[in-house]
Amino acid sequence: MQFNAKVTDICKQRSACAIVAVDSKNRFTDSGAALDKANDGGLSKLLKRGDLGKSAGSTLMIPQVEGGADRVLMVRSSNAPISQAEFRKLATASANAVKDLKDASSYLTELTVTDADIQWKAQQTALAAGLASYKFTRCLSDSKEHPLAKFTVHGIDKKQLKAAQKGAAVGAAQAQGSNVARELGNLPGNICTPNYLVSEAKALAKKHTKLTTTVLDNKKMESMGMGAFMSVAKGSDEPAAMIAMNYKGGKTSQKPIVLVGKGITFDTGGISLKPGAAMDEMKFDMCGAASVFGVMNALVTMEAPVNVVGIVAAAENMPSGRASKPGDVVTSMSGKTIEILNTDAEGRLVLCDALTYAGKFKPSVVIDVATLTGACVIALGSHATGLYANQDKLAEDLIGAGETTGDRAWRMPLWDEYQPMLNSNFADMQNIGGREAGSVTAACFLARFTEEYNWAHLDIAGSAWNSGAAKGATGRPVPLLMQYILNKK
Repeated sequence: MQFNAKVTDICKQRSACAIVAVDSKNRFTDSGAALDKANDGGLSKLLKRGDLGKSAGSTLMIPQVEGGADRVLMVRSSNAPISQAEFRKLATASANAVKDLKDASSYLTELTVTDADIQWKAQQTALAAGLASYKFTRCLSDSKEHPLAKFTVHGIDKKQLKAAQKGAAVGAAQAQGSNVARELGNLPGNICTPNYLVSEAKALAKKHTKLTTTVLDNKKMESMGMGAFMSVAKGSDEPAAMIAMNYKGGKTSQKPIVLVGKGITFDTGGISLKPGAAMDEMKFDMCGAASVFGVMNALVTMEAPVNVVGIVAAAENMPSGRASKPGDVVTSMSGKTIEILNTDAEGRLVLCDALTYAGKFKPSVVIDVATLTGACVIALGSHATGLYANQDKLAEDLIGAGETTGDRAWRMPLWDEYQPMLNSNFADMQNIGGREAGSVTAACFLARFTEEYNWAHLDIAGSAWNSGAAKGATGRPVPLLMQYILNKK
């Protein structure tokens, strides 16, 4: 999909559809007013009939009589200034309304938004359009992809054009990365295996000279002492992999940001078998890894001037004669021993070795991303990602990135008072802390392997995918991570 930002005359700009906002008093922004005038007040007459709903985000598509666009999409807004949340709502509603057209031009950037400039508005408009253009077709016998191939963001005037272009480029990259993550997350577990992720990582490295990919197989991980990771992987016939994608787009002296993604391509729970209901959704248990792939794809495509390492801990969690049993004790790469009380708490077992491995890259910061706990879903629902960090500034920066993009996170406690819940009589720690504060104790477990560097943990169990009629991966937290990384360049 092609994105651009330019200063356009709505009465002359050729497109399949022009998108304009209308406030609660039926007032247009400048471009909408010009178009209405060119049509002898025809748009205003339609509004007086009440065909456009009164709630913010309501849309009305009409054929165009005079002007460059074939159609006009009117979107209802509140009176100016509107909130950032409302602007995102309008951008999403309009993008969904035009996603089946070949191209569109958006003039929503003319809206006055509280604490937002043209760059932010262009970014949000492009992000919404890119996300709306995605449709999963891989496994459909008769599939039609959305034809939206070109999207233009109005730059308002020449003074603001450069900022609008920058915003549109960032939004487009965030959408691309999110859609990569969505595609991987939506693939069924019989296609998206650990080996499939290996092939995707290698293919990405072949396309981009600044990216190198290394893969550790079962034998290598065993020799390196990754006993926690292998305690999960050994129950499956599918070979596991530790994948490291190293992108060197910044200065050689710049320490890399390391992203670590949980890549359990299917999670049965192992011997602690999950209930059958909705178990199909456990293909989404690799959405942390998918988000890492999404970020890496976007960074290399836009040639971002940063150094980032994406680590993916890829394995299946299966019940078999080789699978770990409750009560088993394993030794992690760090040398710390773990009593496995529940084999369905496998994410922290693969991540703890991945986090130890991440230290070898001498990172400036490490951020792990995982569909880690159902407890986080109970705590925060699907609206916010759970955020834990061992440094206040890191937490503030990640929360700020989420607020900018609308991909929001909420900081959770990582207090020492929770640590005794992981005490074990038979090992250095146990892999669960009981029913209370399940997301917190999972983060406390990971914290024991991240003491040597700045670290944050994103629990995306609630935000990574939707259930029900809208079932599918969301691509979160790719926008948040992209914004954080680009803010650091």
